[in-house]
Amino acid sequence: MSDLHIWLGVAVLAANGVAGGWGAVAWLRGEPSVVFWYLLRAAQATVASQVVLGLLLLARGDSSPDGLHIAYGVTPLVVALVSEGLRVAAAQREIEAAGDLEALDRPGQIMLARRVSLSEMGVMTIGLLLVVTLALRAMQSGG
Repeated sequence: MSDLHIWLGVAVLAANGVAGGWGAVAWLRGEPSVVFWYLLRAAQATVASQVVLGLLLLARGDSSPDGLHIAYGVTPLVVALVSEGLRVAAAQREIEAAGDLEALDRPGQIMLARRVSLSEMGVMTIGLLLVVTLALRAMQSGG
């Protein structure tokens, strides 16, 4: 199971790196991306799976990582959860700035939806890139 933990760690890096890169490019171009959300959720699934597997290995006594590895291993899950909360806050901020939503005409509604989507993508992309750095550090400290 330890080999699976290593390979899943590589999957965490790859999935979060691809999703973060895709999100960064789309955000910089100002183009909301549906594909980004699928990549994001796949990347988050790898993080959750890796944390669960790591904790199972720890509980079974199959590994004896130092505290630093555990901290860097669990923190990406915390980052993913905090990013979700910040994503909601970013969307609310855009909606509140728009004022009376019912007064918006169709093009105004579309522009608001675009701003909300880009704000959410920006927050989640930063979270993904942070997860990549934490996962790299977890791999380094895992020996």
